Amino acid sequence: MSANKLLILDKQPTLPIEWESHAGPAVIGKDILELFSGSMYIDPMSIFREYIQNAADSIDEACRNGMLGPKDRSRVEIKLTPLTRTVTIRDNGTGLPHNEFVERLIAIGGSKKKGTEARGFRGIGRLAGLGYCQELIFRSRVKGSSRVSELRWDCRQLRALLRDATFQGDLAAIINQTSKIGRVKSDNFPERFFEVELCGVVRHGNDQLLNSNAVEAYLAEVAPVPFAPEFRFGSMIVDLLRTHLLLNDIEIYINDSEHPVYRPHRNNLPLGESKSDSFTELQPIHIPAVDGGVAAAGWILHHGYIGSLPQSAPIRGLRTRSGNMQIGAGDILQGLYSEPRFNGWTVAEVHVLDKRLVPNGRRDHFEQNVHLRNLENYLSPYAREISSRCRTNSAKRKLMRDFNRNRGLIDELIEILEQGGLNRSDRAGIANKIQQTLDLMERITNRNTLDNQTKLELTSTLVSLRNSLTEIIDTLPTNNPLAHFPAGKRRAYEKIIGLIYECSSNQMVAKTLVDKVIAKLTE
Repeated sequence: MSANKLLILDKQPTLPIEWESHAGPAVIGKDILELFSGSMYIDPMSIFREYIQNAADSIDEACRNGMLGPKDRSRVEIKLTPLTRTVTIRDNGTGLPHNEFVERLIAIGGSKKKGTEARGFRGIGRLAGLGYCQELIFRSRVKGSSRVSELRWDCRQLRALLRDATFQGDLAAIINQTSKIGRVKSDNFPERFFEVELCGVVRHGNDQLLNSNAVEAYLAEVAPVPFAPEFRFGSMIVDLLRTHLLLNDIEIYINDSEHPVYRPHRNNLPLGESKSDSFTELQPIHIPAVDGGVAAAGWILHHGYIGSLPQSAPIRGLRTRSGNMQIGAGDILQGLYSEPRFNGWTVAEVHVLDKRLVPNGRRDHFEQNVHLRNLENYLSPYAREISSRCRTNSAKRKLMRDFNRNRGLIDELIEILEQGGLNRSDRAGIANKIQQTLDLMERITNRNTLDNQTKLELTSTLVSLRNSLTEIIDTLPTNNPLAHFPAGKRRAYEKIIGLIYECSSNQMVAKTLVDKVIAKLTE
């Protein structure tokens, strides 16, 4: 067939299709549990986020229902017991009556929270612990009930059945075989509470799930906890956001700690390598929604922008929160920067308010839609502003380094002039070099990159250096340490001293040698 000819296929006639309704209910296999309990939560620390999120929702409901008054503390207690390898997380929220306890905790998906103000809404977060312990226990009681409802998952048996290719049961069958529900009469529990207990916690990495410092650091970063009292911008941020949302902070205590977990922000900003910075300005962020209203609100904490924050810094980057819970990590929005590295110089947070901005299942980003693009479009100018500040301050620091390096050179040359011992020609050469360096420093001072206050300070330094040079030149004829030698001998010594400076690669080392020579000559 010729290359310039087209092959035309006969169009087949469309045959009518006779559609049939599904014969029965869809079968949901057992492996869905593995997806929800293990594959979805890759980072073991995520289990704390999921259970704290549920605790925060329960506490919010208790506040709305009047169970917790304005003066009552929203409290979550976490017990980490390495000896028995147990983790317990208990809140003072509403608790669950027994009939709801069974209905909610056995159901997979279909959360009743969907469409409400609650943070969780998929009905799977409570399964997070199944892959990280040998037994997972839920307990709850409501005020007025004499019994505690209890659900136990046998995680070892669950994992064995998930691996067993001969087990043909579906999701309902595996739940029935690996979980059981009961009621316990006990006075050892609060009158109203909900708790989750992980028994036989599996060791992961550095055993972080049982490390109180690691758990505190993680929750300080992601949980809805308050700012530290000593953080001077904390109350300002709360006031700034108050017009759009209430943060509804909760107090989390780990192993009966004297103080609750606080957000990681402090007045000092460590930059590594013994460098630090401090915050200077709080800038609000306001993002309109696609069709009116407010999509998000937040803040930027500006500082000196003298360098990037360490990779491990828990406040590094432009971060997002939903329901005051962090979504993703510090790099979630670094693509908004023309140079992603400047995200590492940023300390900022955006609280999502538009319910159409939905966190994905892993809560490591948002579902892709027009509302996310709207958020990113409005945040881009803020990222550009931060990038501009980074570049400007970087350029300013370079100018200051150049200015101070030249000042150091002038200080060395002035010391050589003050030392004496040089002939008139060499003295004039050094004075001329000082003058050229002063002219260069003046050009640095006039650069637009520098602010007016810095220019005034540098100009004052230049005036002082010029006055010092004039004073030294005026007094040189009377301060020559070789003046008492006969003219011929003095000129010979001055020639030798000039050669020492000329042949030395380090002027201050040469000056030290000349100091010794002059001292010997004038003994």
